[in-house]
Amino acid sequence: MTKSIFINPKEIRKPGQLEFKPIMLNQYQKKVSDVKDEFSKEELVKMYRDMTMIREFETMIQDLRSTGAYEGIKYDYSGPAHLYIGQEATAVGQAFTLDKNDLVFGTHRSHGELIAKGMSALEKLSDDELVKIMEESSGGDQLKVVEKDFEGSVKDLAAKFYMYGITAEIFGRKNGFAQGLGNSMHAFFIPFGVYPNNAIVGGSAPVALGAALYKKINKQSGIVIANAGDGSLGCGPVWESMSMAGMDQLKVLWDEAHKGGLPIVFNFNNNGYGMGGQTVGETMAYQTLARVGAGINPEQMHAERIDGYNPLAIIDALKRKREILKKGDGPVLLDVVTYRLCGHSTSDTGPYRSKEELEAWTSMDSMKDFKAQLIEASVATEEELAAVEQNTKKLIVDVFKLTIDDEVSPRMDIFAQPDSIEKYMFCNEKKEKMAEGEPDVLAPKEENSRIQRMAKKERVGMKDGKPVPSVKVVQFRDAVFESLMDKFYTDPTLISFGEDLRDWGGAYGVYKNMEESIPYHRLFNSPISESAIVGAAVGYAMLGGRSVPELMYCDFMGRAGDEIFNQLAKWQSMTAGQLKMPVVLRVSVGAKYGAQHSQDWSSLCAHVPGLKVVFPATPYDAKGLLNSALNGTDPVVFFESQRLYGVGEMFNPEGVPEEYYEIPIGEPDIKRVGKDITILSIGATLYNAMKAAEELEDKYGISAEVIDARSVVPFNYEPVIESVKKTGRILLTSDACQRNSVLNDFAQNISELAFDYLDAPPVVVGARNWITPIYELEDHFFPQPDWILDAVNEKILPLEGHKPKFNFTKGEQIRRNQLGV
Repeated sequence: MTKSIFINPKEIRKPGQLEFKPIMLNQYQKKVSDVKDEFSKEELVKMYRDMTMIREFETMIQDLRSTGAYEGIKYDYSGPAHLYIGQEATAVGQAFTLDKNDLVFGTHRSHGELIAKGMSALEKLSDDELVKIMEESSGGDQLKVVEKDFEGSVKDLAAKFYMYGITAEIFGRKNGFAQGLGNSMHAFFIPFGVYPNNAIVGGSAPVALGAALYKKINKQSGIVIANAGDGSLGCGPVWESMSMAGMDQLKVLWDEAHKGGLPIVFNFNNNGYGMGGQTVGETMAYQTLARVGAGINPEQMHAERIDGYNPLAIIDALKRKREILKKGDGPVLLDVVTYRLCGHSTSDTGPYRSKEELEAWTSMDSMKDFKAQLIEASVATEEELAAVEQNTKKLIVDVFKLTIDDEVSPRMDIFAQPDSIEKYMFCNEKKEKMAEGEPDVLAPKEENSRIQRMAKKERVGMKDGKPVPSVKVVQFRDAVFESLMDKFYTDPTLISFGEDLRDWGGAYGVYKNMEESIPYHRLFNSPISESAIVGAAVGYAMLGGRSVPELMYCDFMGRAGDEIFNQLAKWQSMTAGQLKMPVVLRVSVGAKYGAQHSQDWSSLCAHVPGLKVVFPATPYDAKGLLNSALNGTDPVVFFESQRLYGVGEMFNPEGVPEEYYEIPIGEPDIKRVGKDITILSIGATLYNAMKAAEELEDKYGISAEVIDARSVVPFNYEPVIESVKKTGRILLTSDACQRNSVLNDFAQNISELAFDYLDAPPVVVGARNWITPIYELEDHFFPQPDWILDAVNEKILPLEGHKPKFNFTKGEQIRRNQLGV
């Protein structure tokens, strides 16, 4: 336990100094002639083949973007072109030691890594394995194209298959490995251990971290490589990921079966530039990139600089680093010196670097140098290597021709199949457990002290017409706890992590006492690193695991914006459904703590396609909806109001069932039946909506039907439309700021779907478009029952004798919008 780690003031305050270990720089200087007995001729020649394949492939892309043709064949390619020319040795050296169980995650400039890793993996697979992979990929669609009139070995066929699948993907063809939905910067092929490249600089770091966590926790073989450029060290998520990968608890607190560092290499392709900014001398301050490892852990991440122009040096480094990772001494950092001979992209003419610098690196071209070494060491002749080049070019040309043939390689036909993309946004499948096996737990569930206390509590919030005291009732937080505990004892892959979950039990007590039952490797505290928290959940899901990451406050989503909106939301569809995202991101919506801790950002998540968004307001709904989320494989952002953690169940007459049950995501619930007006609420505002409904009935004789949305995305409008058909009027309310709230979208849809039944336009009552003020002024910011009454009186139905407290007139509406408030 963490409290067993004594922070001794006498030790902490003791004077002294730290000693740092030397950092090795480019120590490996051997050439082919020095090591030709360590490699076979075939291995060395295939290294050269893979380098030429990368060079020719990238030349094809470059020619298409610059001249509109390749080898005299015209084709209009307007997609991304971040080329790997010059860095070929880096990718080939890295891939040489890797097999399909070793995973690589790339960058926007990863065609080289993509090609090298795939070619290396297929060389290590048997013919039968390769045939099975090709037959199963897209139902054999790529194989059918490349096997026609093909003569050669299975491995040669597999090479053509792989290069065709990559090219078709980059060119947006349906025969691409993701049906063209991934394209250049997101290409992948899972059977060869090539995980998606990432268009966001440094974006692969937290995702690869999650993959390494999966391997560690679920005891899978192989290592994970997070490829990044030197410019990515300006990105917070990269630092967060390295720090989280090295956190002490892995070696100090986790049990013996899981103890040890993560099997991950943070591999920096150090080409000297982040786009046009020169990292050394301009935009960064490390001077030598390998230095940064010393800032992460005492082992300095075993960091060293490697000459990336020498593939043999990279092979040597990865062999040595793999042994370190096997011993549980990871993570590892490699500073791999390389250089791109082209611009950042094909539109980049390189005005930021001198002609002399470019010429100096071009004269050391690693591909030409390696060829010369092969000849000098008598490994291969000039003629043999020329034949390799010729065969490689033929392969690329053949694949190019197949890819641009609209008959052979069509694009998605959205007109013929309108759901071509839509069907991949959510899979809507149920999966009780993500892997077979028994979950690791510390004791039987019924022995947990909190479960024993809950067994003595009331499961309904009202008894004999009176509220049950909060200490005697199953609260909202208990309902969430109960759902999580059920899944921890069902799914062996489930993990949960975030800030202060273990021992403290989370800031709002949801996890309290869970540490009695769930071991460290399944429930653990993370650093205060929101990007790494969410990104790790994404990578963990990519390998087939289910996780519940937590952000303590909704407002902290801003710290994980890329990971939520670009990673979590998109990988399921960008891989054409090949990767699932069984991630439930728990976020609490605050109050009392002002502008940076009390915002409802559910509308932000609703705006981004690919996320399910849930916001329960009652304990019964919280448990049922969380059970549904945890039993699915789609990404869900699960909002919880801090104001509700202590409430009991006030609506379901049977309370919160102890047994397992599910509530379908997307189905609203009528919490109060009425006939004169409909009130639709999201989140905690339900309780103020209920108070307003009671006052409408008691004071004005107006019967209000109150509907709790419960979910924001997806959302079934049919129950709301049926209500509006009955009442003819609707008001919508939530704690989110009104401007651009998802409530406006709801109102628009209701206007269109129920226009013939409306006696007044839908009215939205949201929070003010201000910063959230101090607690004592919150009633002037968040919607109150009086606001709802005033809005009804002014905009929907005059209330006889009503004296408004707040101004909801059209003139006031115009004034506020003119001021932007």
